[in-house]
Amino acid sequence: MTDLQQTTTRPATAHALDPLSAAEVTATVAILCDERELPPSTRFVSVSLAEPAKTELLGSGPGAALERRSFVVLYDRATSRTIEAVVSLTSSTVESWNERSGVQPSIMLEEFFAAEDLTRADPRWQEAVRKRGVTDFSLAMLDPWATGFSEDTDPGRRLIRPLTFIRSGPDDNGYARPVEGLLVVVDLDRMEVVDVQDHGVVPLPPQPGNYMPELMTRPGNRPEFTGLRDDVRPLEITQPEGPSFTVSGREVSWQKWRLRVGFSPREGLVLHTVGYSDRGRLRPVIHRASMSEMYIPYGDPAPTHRFKNVFDEGEYGIGFLLNPLELGCDCLGEIFYFDAVVNDADGHPLTIPNAICMHEEDAGVSWKHTDFRTEKTEVRRSRRLVISCYATVGNYEYGFFWYLYNDGNIEFEVKLTGVISTGAVAGGQRPGHGTLVAPNLYGPHHQHFFNVRLDMAVDGHRNSVHEVDSEPLPVGPDNETGNAWRTRKTLLARESDSGRLIDPFKARYWTITNPDVVGATGEPVGYKLMPGENTVPMAGEGTQTWNRAGFAYKHLWVTAYDETERFAAGDYPNQNRGGTDGLPSFVAADRPIESADVVVWYTFCAHHVVRPEDWPVMPTSRVGFHLKPVGFFDGNPALDLPPSAPACHSTLGSSNGHTPR
Repeated sequence: MTDLQQTTTRPATAHALDPLSAAEVTATVAILCDERELPPSTRFVSVSLAEPAKTELLGSGPGAALERRSFVVLYDRATSRTIEAVVSLTSSTVESWNERSGVQPSIMLEEFFAAEDLTRADPRWQEAVRKRGVTDFSLAMLDPWATGFSEDTDPGRRLIRPLTFIRSGPDDNGYARPVEGLLVVVDLDRMEVVDVQDHGVVPLPPQPGNYMPELMTRPGNRPEFTGLRDDVRPLEITQPEGPSFTVSGREVSWQKWRLRVGFSPREGLVLHTVGYSDRGRLRPVIHRASMSEMYIPYGDPAPTHRFKNVFDEGEYGIGFLLNPLELGCDCLGEIFYFDAVVNDADGHPLTIPNAICMHEEDAGVSWKHTDFRTEKTEVRRSRRLVISCYATVGNYEYGFFWYLYNDGNIEFEVKLTGVISTGAVAGGQRPGHGTLVAPNLYGPHHQHFFNVRLDMAVDGHRNSVHEVDSEPLPVGPDNETGNAWRTRKTLLARESDSGRLIDPFKARYWTITNPDVVGATGEPVGYKLMPGENTVPMAGEGTQTWNRAGFAYKHLWVTAYDETERFAAGDYPNQNRGGTDGLPSFVAADRPIESADVVVWYTFCAHHVVRPEDWPVMPTSRVGFHLKPVGFFDGNPALDLPPSAPACHSTLGSSNGHTPR
């Protein structure tokens, strides 16, 4: 295993799509401070790259130096003002300054820690915790949750709701002992606790929920744990000649794929200009791919849980929460890492080292056939390029994985692990809206919705989208045996035609085609989006979910490209009532999307009915989708894969008594 970061080249000049460097974040803040009188109450919510307009990017020649700009979200705590600024790094000027009324920007890390300190010092909270038998307040663990929206939530006040858990020691899993029924509201502008509600004492669950080996072996922790397994032998991933990819700055070449690896503080990992080299021509597939929103509504009406409906991207920022990855743990093999640069609330750059991991993986058999008459076998192994990152959002860990395969397939997968958000019930009771995972401890029902924004460019920027269903034909003269079925395509001609649902009974998928480019069979070239596991929100009309996360009630949306439309739930979901921004309002414009520059938005869900096996730390759960070429190539693009070296071996023998070699 090797860290390859030091062996690659980095251009002297940043590409127009490269994320901001630490020096550029510093320069941005300096320019703003020079040109604007920023009061001490001003906080820097985010400093990110202002990507060039697509027309500007596509109109420039190869290697052209485009102007570098940054996009800054500021918040003045004294006046509760949210300000957007665009700064030219090329000319060292502030190009625009826009005050946004009635919105709350995402929650800053300094506010997380401030809310915890304020709550712990509040006498009302202390009294409530004493009622649970806790006198050492330093053992309290407070998770600041976004408030959601309710009629008694003043939209002019910046609020957060910390939930309380009690540790038994510094490394203890505090989620094993939730303080049920204790609600706190903190005003982040005034920096004061404005409300404490205690809905009645529920005893703290008795059992620890530790998962570190040194803690599990302590008396009373996990009696079923008898030590780590001793039958797991080493499994090494080696590439003696190094990896097949090359990296220059943020540009990646791997086999026939070409792309740029980007980053933003809000979205985290971003892919740019994804294309496939086919017979000497680089054919574009996706102009830009990113996760546009994450939304997690809980299905428990208890006071401690009913307000939980969080937009992890729009209310917190996934990029700020990325983990520094460690070789040999999160990724295996010949690893290349990309750092990520974010900012603190004072505007200082913060570098997250090794935030994005890239490596190759064996992906099983790509294709195989044995001619049983001649006993000749041809088999090729598949390989994929993995570009990934992990974010810790409070109790949960989310892994975001893009896979590029050497047969032209693309896959996006979210891996969910970490610790469930827990609740407590009294002895002898069972939760009505969750699953008991330990004595008096339960995990509430909840859902995780992810929306991925795909700015498509299938062989160019004029694409059309069709919905494809498979349907049986009635028995008749042309179908006497009743076994016939066909596919039926429905063109999504206008934005009002989008907002589609999956239908597994029709094997539904969607194709993104280029009507101007015809493949070998005379059909337009395309890619198809293949859904995976999915459902819709359980919360009905009139709920917070319905009002604030309208995008989640449909799986596929298609919009005409608009560089200002980036996020499925709108720019500022924090404390937003909803209904005025995001995908439902985007498609209300009803723009034509046939043979147009289109953006495809796909929503998918991890529907989580908690299991006892999800405690104390959750085994990884996976959810995602595929993009597969359909008529994009003249045939199997992996026919030219070389055979693998005959390195398969076994020392264990076989059932027929032979020892394979």
